[in-house]
Amino acid sequence: MNNPFENALAQLERATSLVSFDPDFLRVIRHPNRQVRISIPVKMDDGRLEVFEGYRVQFNNARGPYKGGIRFHQDTDIEEVKALAFWMALKCAVVNIPMGGGKGGVTVDPKPFTDGEKERLARGWMRGMADVVGPQKDVPAPDVNTTPQIMEWMADEYGKITGDTSGAVITGKPIEAGGSQGRGTATAQGGFYVFETLREKLGLPEKCTVAIQGFGNAGQVAAQLWSQAGHKVIAVSDSRAAIVNPEGLDIEALVAHKASTRSVGGFDGAQTIDSMEVLYQICDLLIPAALENQIHEENVEKIQAKVVLELANGPTTPKADDNLFARGIPVVPDILANAGGVTVSTFEWEQNIKKENWSEEEVFDKLKTIMDREALAIADKAVQLNTDLRRAAFVIALERIQTAME
Repeated sequence: MNNPFENALAQLERATSLVSFDPDFLRVIRHPNRQVRISIPVKMDDGRLEVFEGYRVQFNNARGPYKGGIRFHQDTDIEEVKALAFWMALKCAVVNIPMGGGKGGVTVDPKPFTDGEKERLARGWMRGMADVVGPQKDVPAPDVNTTPQIMEWMADEYGKITGDTSGAVITGKPIEAGGSQGRGTATAQGGFYVFETLREKLGLPEKCTVAIQGFGNAGQVAAQLWSQAGHKVIAVSDSRAAIVNPEGLDIEALVAHKASTRSVGGFDGAQTIDSMEVLYQICDLLIPAALENQIHEENVEKIQAKVVLELANGPTTPKADDNLFARGIPVVPDILANAGGVTVSTFEWEQNIKKENWSEEEVFDKLKTIMDREALAIADKAVQLNTDLRRAAFVIALERIQTAME
């Protein structure tokens, strides 16, 4: 399996070969500032004690406090968390918000856990990390398999330990616990704004056919946004199944089906196909919204979409990137396409610190302004350097981080 951190460094090499950076800066940016590993003992409901491994990688804070989600996943390890922290540093610089990059995780499959077990795990993670996070130091958020409720437990635990009651230590909380309007849908919404801004430049028609890998938070909201805008979502997948209907799927009915059966498989009016097949559909737009390393050198030749827009982190490996670029298939990179989540997280942090509450309209107006501006800047940089959008985004982010470090 591709090591995500090696992929991240390969992407760094691809981008920095185009523009000259200070060699000392390039040496430093290859290494995280700090890596923390903790043991989290959790008393399970049946009385036995389990011990889980938790992580926090603080990559770079030249532009502001470390910022980035916490994922609970059985395949999470320090290499994955390190790569995600590196991408977060770049992502925050791409959208020009005053944050650095960090990421956290626990190696665990939380799906069979009861709410009580999840709460004890969440509070245990925060107890282990309370001295390394904080509103002006490091501000975590939700990621794969972590929810607003889990964020609320963590923020509450931090308050108990430190006495800080601002809630600004963590974002992605429920609205009533200091969360921001629009946070739940921000990742997909930001990706949609980028798509709308770049659609014509990417040579896409006014109404597109769309395939989406992943039907969690980002993928499901993306399906709703694209479908509400009149595009035709023809295929979607989740961790259990994939479905296709070339005539288009009824997304609202599918959301209800997934809620009641916990899978998109067996949806009436669609053919169930192998999970990976969703990537290989003939369509205008492919949206990977699941995990990293989904499009790689073994399967990239099967990609038939006109454009790939990455709502997941790191779904395309560097060799696959080169293949798609050579075939004239643009990839709208994760560090731009899914940066809506961290942007609205930063708005939540700002609201907590200032004790303000912004309306959803205000939040999305601010988000749209940022996503449109940076999407156009990256598209222009790609033309200027005669390169792909990912390398252009990396160059812009690295220039901003280098300036801050100087």
